Amino acid sequence: MTVGSTDLGQTINAFVASFNNPDLDRVMSFFAEDARYLPGRGPELRGLPAIRAAFAPQFAGRYGAMTFDVYDRVIDESRARATIRWACRLDLTGEHGKRAIPPLRWFARLRYGGRVQWHGLDVFHFDATGKITGKFTYATFRLPIWERAS
Repeated sequence: MTVGSTDLGQTINAFVASFNNPDLDRVMSFFAEDARYLPGRGPELRGLPAIRAAFAPQFAGRYGAMTFDVYDRVIDESRARATIRWACRLDLTGEHGKRAIPPLRWFARLRYGGRVQWHGLDVFHFDATGKITGKFTYATFRLPIWERAS
């Protein structure tokens, strides 16, 4: 069974919206039980508990308010794959920054005015039911890749 590109496109849109909402339970509902996640740095994680643990600090506000803007997306219907190119924006100002890790908050405010961004892409693999079986993130999180966000 092949998942249709419209379905994959809608899934990607809903997945990103769940990050931007933010709703960790909703994000996790997109993953298959045995999914793999390769963060932008660090080892590959397997299974829902490990993936949830990796995402939990972000949804708890430890990095401020995080949003993703998708610039491009490529859907490969025949192989059940999708790729998105994005900018990740952090807002560490005002209320958004109160739960953020203090050194991150202070540095971002002093150097970048409290709003930073970086760019990356995600490659997704899906099973026949449309669940994510692999999320492979390619991004650089090190400075000076950060830049002031508008």
